[in-house]
Amino acid sequence: MTSSSAIPDPIDSHRSGFLAGLLRRARYEVLSVPGTADEVERHVPRSVPVTVTTAARRGLASTLSLSEDLSGRGYSVIPHLTARLVRDLLELEEIVDRLHDAGIHEVFVIAGDAAPSAGRFTSALDLLVAGQELPMWRSLAVGVTGYPEGHPSIPATVLDQALRAKRPMCSYAVTQMCFDPDAVRAWVAHTRRIGFDRPVYAGVPGAVDALRLTKVATRIGVGPSLRLAWKQRGVTSLLGPRGYRPDRLIEAIGTTGVAGLHIYTLGAVGATERWRREALDRLAVVADG
Repeated sequence: MTSSSAIPDPIDSHRSGFLAGLLRRARYEVLSVPGTADEVERHVPRSVPVTVTTAARRGLASTLSLSEDLSGRGYSVIPHLTARLVRDLLELEEIVDRLHDAGIHEVFVIAGDAAPSAGRFTSALDLLVAGQELPMWRSLAVGVTGYPEGHPSIPATVLDQALRAKRPMCSYAVTQMCFDPDAVRAWVAHTRRIGFDRPVYAGVPGAVDALRLTKVATRIGVGPSLRLAWKQRGVTSLLGPRGYRPDRLIEAIGTTGVAGLHIYTLGAVGATERWRREALDRLAVVADG
């Protein structure tokens, strides 16, 4: 398991304070698999919001159960709602009521890749539009996905149209995992030009094993920026001699105009939180001079 212990030097006190703020405002994305709730409670402070993924093979049930469990343990929880796994408006209403009863007031809406879809919703936008019919839905904070490197099967013009349509119905966007800070910067600027003015959170991997990271990045279509990072060995590399370094990527991402960090733990919850604490400790020393 790769762990990085510090934000690279040199760095001034103003910059260290900015980066520390990003790390303190970070949220973790965790997998909806058995044992996750105990691992989160063992390693993650309750000040860190936790988003819970959905996998098509496990369905929404595991996501909702884990979200309820974590909320009961005192965490601020954001479950993924996968549109293609929701049958109809009635089921959506039941989900929203269940979340409300669990004290959960935020959701992250994605389309998902289930084929065929379970019912009437085939995109995140479909579900967002339907949610407007539910009074309880309108009390939720809602996140949506952004694609700095594009989508492997959706044209850029269609992505732009969808993002503009989602704007009145969402609270923020989270970028898909990306290893190219320039791509993130360009995408944030592009969203502003097309009228999307919601906060953007940069999606970055945590302290994850390099092999697993490569497999995940390739599967979701962000291989190009990962290959770029591998080629950029040296002082500005995002990948150090021992593999992926979250701190280097976050230092670069911090200049792109994002509001905060969405950290994909990819199962490495403990390692990621250890890295975050070590980075914060180092930044505190820099800030103190």
